Amino acid sequence: MRAASARWFRCVVGCVTMLSACGHSARYTIEHGSGVTPVLPQPTQSLIPTVRIAEAVGWIDGERPTAASGLQVQRFAGDLEHPRWLHVLPNGDVLVAESNAPTKPIGGVRGWFMERVKTRAGGGVPSPDRITWLRDTNGDGVADRRATLLANLHSPFGMAVVGDTLFVANTDAVVRFPFRSGDSVIIDTGTVLARLPAGPINLHWTRSLLASDDGRYLFVGVGSNSDHAERGMANEAGRAAIWRIDVNTGDGELFASGLRNPVGLAWHPATGALWTVVNERDELGSDLVPDYLTRVHEQAFYGWPYSYFGGHLDERVTPQNPTLVGTARVPDYALGAHTASLGLAWSEGMALPDPFREGMFVGQHGSWNRKPRSGYRVIFVPFRDGAPHGSPVDVLHGFVDSDGKARGRPVGVHVHPSGALLVADDVGKSIWRVSAAREDTAAIP
Repeated sequence: MRAASARWFRCVVGCVTMLSACGHSARYTIEHGSGVTPVLPQPTQSLIPTVRIAEAVGWIDGERPTAASGLQVQRFAGDLEHPRWLHVLPNGDVLVAESNAPTKPIGGVRGWFMERVKTRAGGGVPSPDRITWLRDTNGDGVADRRATLLANLHSPFGMAVVGDTLFVANTDAVVRFPFRSGDSVIIDTGTVLARLPAGPINLHWTRSLLASDDGRYLFVGVGSNSDHAERGMANEAGRAAIWRIDVNTGDGELFASGLRNPVGLAWHPATGALWTVVNERDELGSDLVPDYLTRVHEQAFYGWPYSYFGGHLDERVTPQNPTLVGTARVPDYALGAHTASLGLAWSEGMALPDPFREGMFVGQHGSWNRKPRSGYRVIFVPFRDGAPHGSPVDVLHGFVDSDGKARGRPVGVHVHPSGALLVADDVGKSIWRVSAAREDTAAIP
């Protein structure tokens, strides 16, 4: 039986490797698919989708990603289990959600194939289902204390603190816990504030979380249950949307919709506008559809599943909804096709040099549906007068080695009170700290 299982596993790996060489190659660069006016060519479909997987292997001792000129990078924390999302407290303590998708049934050939792709890319590990507390006690840029703040959660992701309450967005509910700054362990079992769309399929399982400045509301990103509504719109109720939830009552309402998978959420401090990064759909070719960064307007519709980037119809979706498509807002800024842009953080409080003073940091987890690969880096989108302005700037790269294997994959990003940028790397089992190159880490307050 063991020999047969081994042969079956080798066969699966061989099939996935072979398919990695198949599919449509990009005609345009990522730069063409980025910015305010991205190139949007005609869709390209094929029987076998474009597959280009960077096999996840992790970091070798002493290795690290490469920082842009003028920056340096060090490991803030290692030996974590699939660290996906970060929340940094005013006192400098760092909360990290060690998490992954919940166990779910595998349906059909497509489901089987996608599970193989996910496993090869480093995502096929059980969810640790916990939040870990980290502290750098001596200011050297490395966490020297850690504890399990919360355990036995259900695919936790977003976190927010309002007053003496910590809110955690599990994949199926927002849960609240009593919490005071400095706590490293919570023994309370918590109470449910609001239920969230989930279910047995639950394709996009992450639930980002952001509190309003006045603490009255929580904003929650809920991704779609499919790529382009191929399972029917009945399975998409309440999904592909950002929810606004009352902190006191738990009552929720749709704040914006038509967002295939809105993950990172951030406030613009000057305008007060809510911004998000969104993963767009797959299997329309290596050049489509760009992920994007956009301001979120209340009650606005952003196209999914019927259209993308305004009125560009997705012909795979039937029946169409021309009335709704006519209202679709064009996103503010494209981030390149299939980059898997997830993390988002505004630069306020940052101690990095120009050009990283004013804008948004974006963690790009990396593609599987593009040749050549895209993402696998952290970028910075400059802003001017409250809106993106100019080309994206590399912050951190080198997550894929010269052999095409993924040492790590960046996800959540967060600005630390020390002025450094923290980056969660789930495949690399680490949190990276990016700072100015000539920083004296011994003098960090």
